[in-house]
Amino acid sequence: RTKELILIADDNETTLEAFSDYLLTSGFRVITARNGKEAITTAVDTKPSAILMDINMPEMDGIEAIRALRETEHMQNVPIIAITAMAMPGDKERCLEAGANQYLSKPVSLRMVLQTIEQSLQPALYEEST
Repeated sequence: RTKELILIADDNETTLEAFSDYLLTSGFRVITARNGKEAITTAVDTKPSAILMDINMPEMDGIEAIRALRETEHMQNVPIIAITAMAMPGDKERCLEAGANQYLSKPVSLRMVLQTIEQSLQPALYEEST
C-alpha cells in the first residue's frame, strides 16, 4: 500500500521531531507545520491522509485551523487528531465540535499517537477496497 502522508502541526520542535521520527519509522510519510495558518496551507497543498493538530499554537490555534480546514474543499473527510497539553474541562468537546475526529491530551505516548492515526485511517482504507 502507498505510504500515507501525515501532517503534524505543532509549534514545539521536540514534539515535532519525536512524532516525525516515530511515524517515519512506522512507515508513514510526514510533513510538518508550526502554526495553524501554516497547517491549513500545507494541508491544502499536500492533501495529507491524516492531520495531527496541536491546539495551542501561535498565530492561529488548532481549533481555528480545524474549523477552517473543515470548510475547505477536499478537507472535510481528512481525519484530524487534536492534541493538547492543557486538557481543561470542555477541551475535548471544543475540539470535536470544531471538527476533530479524535482527541489526545499530552503527554501522549508515541504508540498511542500511532494507534490513533491507524484507527482513523482504517475506514478510508476499507472504503477504497470495496
